[in-house]
Amino acid sequence: MTGLMWFGTHDYQSMPNTRHACEQGDHLDSYTWTEYDAREGGVQVIKDSANNVQLTTEFLKIPGGQHGGNWAARIKGEPIDPHRPLRISTIFYMGLEGVGGLEMETDEDENGLEGPVVFTGSTVELDEFTIRVVDGPDNTPVTLGVHAEAFAHRNGKTHFAGYRTPAGQIWKAKEYILSSIVDHAKQAILPYQDSTTTPPDPSFVLQLPDEVFTGSSLYAVQKIFDGSFQFEVFFESASAKQKLSSAALDQGIEALSKSFSQRFDEVFPVTNYPTSNPDSLKAFSKAVTSNLIGGVGYFHGTSIVDRAFSYEWDQEDDVPTLEDDDDGQKGAHLTEPRSLLTATPSRSFFPRGFYWDEGFHLLHIGEWDNDMSLQILKNWVDLIDQDGWVAREQILGEEARSKVPAEFRTQVPTWANPPTLTMAVTAFINRLKKASPGPSTADLGLDYGMGSEQIIMTDSSADSSIRSQYLEDPELALSYLKSIYAPLKRHYDWFRRTQRGQIKQYSRKARSRTEAYRWRGRSKDHVLTSGMDDYPRGPPHAGELHLDLISWMAFFTRTMRDLAEFIGETDDATAFVEIERATLDNIEDLHWNEEHQMYCDVNVNDDDESYHVCEKGYLSLFPFLLGLLSPESPHLGPVLDLLHDPEHLWSPYGLRSLSVSHPEFGQGENYWKGPVWVQMNYLALQALHTIYAAEEGPHQERAKEIYAKLRKNVVDNVHKEYERTGYVWEQYDAVTGEGRRSHPFTGWTSLVTLIISEKY
Repeated sequence: MTGLMWFGTHDYQSMPNTRHACEQGDHLDSYTWTEYDAREGGVQVIKDSANNVQLTTEFLKIPGGQHGGNWAARIKGEPIDPHRPLRISTIFYMGLEGVGGLEMETDEDENGLEGPVVFTGSTVELDEFTIRVVDGPDNTPVTLGVHAEAFAHRNGKTHFAGYRTPAGQIWKAKEYILSSIVDHAKQAILPYQDSTTTPPDPSFVLQLPDEVFTGSSLYAVQKIFDGSFQFEVFFESASAKQKLSSAALDQGIEALSKSFSQRFDEVFPVTNYPTSNPDSLKAFSKAVTSNLIGGVGYFHGTSIVDRAFSYEWDQEDDVPTLEDDDDGQKGAHLTEPRSLLTATPSRSFFPRGFYWDEGFHLLHIGEWDNDMSLQILKNWVDLIDQDGWVAREQILGEEARSKVPAEFRTQVPTWANPPTLTMAVTAFINRLKKASPGPSTADLGLDYGMGSEQIIMTDSSADSSIRSQYLEDPELALSYLKSIYAPLKRHYDWFRRTQRGQIKQYSRKARSRTEAYRWRGRSKDHVLTSGMDDYPRGPPHAGELHLDLISWMAFFTRTMRDLAEFIGETDDATAFVEIERATLDNIEDLHWNEEHQMYCDVNVNDDDESYHVCEKGYLSLFPFLLGLLSPESPHLGPVLDLLHDPEHLWSPYGLRSLSVSHPEFGQGENYWKGPVWVQMNYLALQALHTIYAAEEGPHQERAKEIYAKLRKNVVDNVHKEYERTGYVWEQYDAVTGEGRRSHPFTGWTSLVTLIISEKY
């Protein structure tokens, strides 16, 4: 583990506000990868006006040897305002847990070090390695200030510390490091405690103690600068047999930036978007893509599960509640450790895996790096348990739990989330069909009249093969799809079993007696499991039916049909076709309200009579959003009317989540009661572009017009707010278009890149 912290030394108040995870409370001007590729490295820019520093980190991966190769990082700082002083303390740290060791090779000195600081280490996976922390050529240390002469023996030097950390606690590096600085400062400032004495310059006091404990597993290296600065960190794997240099980093970063830009133009062109400033749009699009990929993290640890919990309305039907876990433990308890590679919605505010978000993440990542997206998808599929359940939030380990309020940490195995991973499966199959014709559905005896023409796709990128082995090798792709089929089918069956809704109990008329669904785990005011937390739903009832969930199940069934067709599971494919048709029929029979001309949820009144809950918003659009409506559907026109009406969902910034005319618009938490969400607008644009504007039907021309206007509204507003604030946001205000809530939020909001380049 490695990391970077910094604080200003222009006063004593900056140190308690040490920057580390770039929290929203730090009020940084911006925090973004301008270029980043997971296989090669990238460039990150952080603007911190409070400390008058623009921090640039350059990161480069260098393949070689048998243990992952080398890497190098350069940390540069320059003043944002050249007329103000720049006094910064940086702390680079490294730590190691588990089998192996890490030691400081440079001889210790109680007054600090001059020259490079060298560490050696080894683990089973990395074998032997060296880490060097090296100063740049033009740095100016702090040597002048109040009481400088008393600290002359320590001034201008690199300071260090080594700590013994308990097992599993190394992630608390910031606490250990800052505590030791405070302890050292208390001793250093003792002679100046008299109220009449001016305290020393903070640069001379707020220092690491220059001591290393035997058996240390965490080390910190501190450098204190006056003005612009630069230092480098080199990780050299012994088996790579290559010594890194500043010149190699110069060349590597230059080559990386050039290749990244060229490849970005190929994969995500901005040339087909109407804009007067294509350079700004491209820089923005590169940044959101880079931040999405730069936000991918690896997590490992236990999670908290409670198999017995349920709300009273979830206990009133015939879905069984598990009283204890497989090991006999009752109530909430820790599971066995699991691992997950996942993109994160916000690497500072939401640093964990979210099922609902991940499918959208993988649409974007898959276009840039197909094989990386498959690795992430496989990690999620591997989490599906024997019952077919996977937790909607992956809060793995104590570090992850430290970022989550206690009331949200426990996961319940009867609670679901929108099965968006199926979007990633469908996207891969579509890329695969384009890359290699392979056997047709007719060849497999599966011609249901639902197939599409296959075309050849070529990628001119020089490095495309390392990102697309599964597209270039049909046998490898088939093996992958077969490996995920059984757990996905188990997951699908879990949904159909645990989220099933009631039809016959309330004399509902529907062509299918089985295909109806409702979200378990809703409270009176929230349906967190739906992903649209506070969207108005009506009172909870065991007999309610949810439009969004039955729509997701139709989409899930279609994905399973496509997957079964592709791998030759003919009997399953036939069964999925029948279930899909039954589900689509029931969407019409159960959820269409003729009076309101819209799709609605269903609930039960005090007389046990079924009625529609019609709240105009994203929910009303779901059969359209997921491409379930035929272009010839008589209901498509009313759906487009609702979508395009400025008195309801249409705004200059994108589709609102709730009608502006709704009495709850903008009320309460105002999370899904009006604000514009980019991923939902992406679904609308995808449906318009690929189906309703592309295929013949009575609304084709209108769909084209709506698509063009909606695309421009969404892109222009997200871009404008990025230029204005320095951030991409979780959601956008339904009235002003201003960014709201978490930032940077380069999870599904980064889908704006796909919208710009029309990659649906």
